[in-house]
Amino acid sequence: MLSASQVAEYLLGLSRPEVGDTISNLKLQKLLYYCQGLHLAMYGKPLFSEQIFAWNYGPVVAEVYSQYKHFGAKGIDVPDEINTSVFNDEQEELMNDVYELFGQFSALKLMEMTHEESPWRTTAQNSEITHDKMVDYFKTLLNTVDE
Repeated sequence: MLSASQVAEYLLGLSRPEVGDTISNLKLQKLLYYCQGLHLAMYGKPLFSEQIFAWNYGPVVAEVYSQYKHFGAKGIDVPDEINTSVFNDEQEELMNDVYELFGQFSALKLMEMTHEESPWRTTAQNSEITHDKMVDYFKTLLNTVDE
């Protein structure tokens, strides 16, 4: 299974800072949440092993937050090298789709979006957002897209 850090690096690699397309830690956390939730709903298994917690500003993978917190609210530097050989085609397609769909939004907009969604709303602050909650929500979301 992948680590959330591997997924984070891949997502950072999709950004284009040279044209102002950067990813802050806040935005990265929301993109990780959407990747995990959609992967769970589509494939019945997690994309990465780390837990996602309901923090004040939305869903957060604590390990990845700590890894990049020194960037503050600024855009995170794109890693020099990203080992894409660890991802299969379905994982890459899902991460690309999540970035295309959700990467266009600001960190604050993504935070607002997650605050309106049941997995974060129904989880006590600083508690884990369970896979079951994400599956239920994201399956419903996928079903409305399919209709």
